[in-house]
Amino acid sequence: MSDPNHWWPGPRERTGGSQGDGTNGAGPLGGGGYYYPPGTTPGGRRTEPPAPRGPRGRGGARTWLWVGIAVLVAVLLAHAHSINRVDVVLFCTIIPSIILHEVAHGWVALAFGDDTAKRAGRLTLNPLAHVDLVGTILVPLLMIWGGYGFFGWAKPVPVNVSKLRSPRNHGVLVSLAGPAVNVVLCVLSAVLFHLFGAVHAIEVNQVVPLWVLILFYLGLVNLWLTVFNMIPIPPLDGSVLVERLLPGSWWPRYLQMRRYTLPLVLGVVVLATLIPDGNTTLIGHFSSSTINWWGSLLGV
Repeated sequence: MSDPNHWWPGPRERTGGSQGDGTNGAGPLGGGGYYYPPGTTPGGRRTEPPAPRGPRGRGGARTWLWVGIAVLVAVLLAHAHSINRVDVVLFCTIIPSIILHEVAHGWVALAFGDDTAKRAGRLTLNPLAHVDLVGTILVPLLMIWGGYGFFGWAKPVPVNVSKLRSPRNHGVLVSLAGPAVNVVLCVLSAVLFHLFGAVHAIEVNQVVPLWVLILFYLGLVNLWLTVFNMIPIPPLDGSVLVERLLPGSWWPRYLQMRRYTLPLVLGVVVLATLIPDGNTTLIGHFSSSTINWWGSLLGV
């Protein structure tokens, strides 16, 4: 998910279309009346403060410290046989997939005129620039350890929608860039799985080769990421499709509600790990169902 500018038009700042974005402001529900981020209303744009910079000095050292602690916890769990080879592969495919998802938001925003992520140093593949210590390391580690599949997130990429050339339309593409990258990685892993003869490698080896596991779970992880991020609940990327269609009269109440939706999403995930569903939980049922579907698609 991307992190749009926190300022949104107030109740009196009603927009009927942007001058220069190729739209006339008449929404699908008729009559226009949308509320959009800055830059969609005619006239000047608000100046923005410098883009936030990555951690330096103490902040960088603290990040490395937490990464070291997470690695130590993973080693101890593996030594205690609480984490197996598949769990390690899952964790190692989740992290780069999440990071590429976030970088994609920033690259597409840059292509459409917003260099906020670039100035913030977020268009890099260096994991430390994107790591959220809780969401990128500890939560996925504990979820995998508990047998719940995975759940995690990276630091959202900052996006200033007022700097996009057509905020109303390009903002949608920026949000969908992350899930699109996950789809590409999912398809790529399936193609490589067949091209390299992974099915034959499974049949002739008593132990599944490591490269087969990596390709299998790389596709599976990105399938999960695509499905999850396209749920139309903010701040997930799929919510942009709903927001693009909201009439102006709904915006004040929606923006108030939007601030509380992240805890709602996290709460739903926690509940899904606790609510029983036969011999497993709801999230366990979803995880096993998608694994079986993905396996059948690959022919294993």
